Amino acid sequence: MSNRVMHLDAAQSGIAKKLEALNEALALPRPGLFARLFTRGGEPVHGLYIWGNVGRGKTMLMDDFFAQAPELPKRRVHFHGFMQEVHAARTASKSDDVIADIADGITKDAKLLCLDEMQVTDIADAMILGRLFEALWARGVVIVTTSNQPPDGLYKDGLNRQLFLPFVARLNEMMDVVELGAGKDYRLGRVAAEQTYISPLTPKADETLVHLWHRLADSETGRPQEIEVLGRKLLVPYAAHGCCWFEFDALCRQPLAAPDYLAIAKHYGTVFVAHVPVLKVAERNEAKRFILLIDTLYDAGTRLVVTAAAAPEKLCITGPHKTEFLRTASRLREMQSVSWWARD
Repeated sequence: MSNRVMHLDAAQSGIAKKLEALNEALALPRPGLFARLFTRGGEPVHGLYIWGNVGRGKTMLMDDFFAQAPELPKRRVHFHGFMQEVHAARTASKSDDVIADIADGITKDAKLLCLDEMQVTDIADAMILGRLFEALWARGVVIVTTSNQPPDGLYKDGLNRQLFLPFVARLNEMMDVVELGAGKDYRLGRVAAEQTYISPLTPKADETLVHLWHRLADSETGRPQEIEVLGRKLLVPYAAHGCCWFEFDALCRQPLAAPDYLAIAKHYGTVFVAHVPVLKVAERNEAKRFILLIDTLYDAGTRLVVTAAAAPEKLCITGPHKTEFLRTASRLREMQSVSWWARD
């Protein structure tokens, strides 16, 4: 790895050694277009599929590997952005073999392709990935990817998942699948002294929320994502590194229900909710959805960052759900605690 100082725990050190070995294999001289594959002793050089909990340093390790990779065509891209490019190329292609056309385009720019945060939640992605990866492997592209899930967990419970399973088997065959094991989320120390329930709603509160997003998501803005819920799409406005950001209105003024909130809790370890108002008597549906949202995130152990118009106990003091909201206020308080944020 690089010469910069990196304080790695045992699990991270194990991954770093595998990445070092891969870099050494990529640096070996290769004759011509030997079977159009990168080889080591006559065998294909397998890529690496690194998975584990959010905040364990997967991206840090991959980025350091990428920076030190030999002088060869290489590219590092977020998986979501990569798939957007693939779908755009698919639409633009006039070829009789669209996948081969796309794979040729990718191979021109990258013999080493690093994909960050592989997450398959869309049936269109699921249906194209197997054929695309096979085409890239056939062209000698070495792929390194990070994910919060093992290959067997990709597209879990997705529509027609049985059609996706052969690709899962090929991932396990063609890539060295390694888990970055349990450990502390290294990003949590960044918010140890921060307030994660911010009120009232002021420009300063917005600045604080953006500041926390930068520290936890390692991203300026994040990217929009879509997750599949019972065969339909739920738009996530901003997502990065296991974090997502919603406005209160998008979560609680829209006709969302338990499956939507469960899907959010399943896909993201930290949820940002901006601009929670004091709920009026007439806003019974909004109050009920907010109660359900907090209950779902609480049960899942999700970390929560909120900006709100008032303290938790004062968000819903009238209306049919005011008594039920007492539990929600208590949970909002607990979800700010050091012990909540420090849990594995």
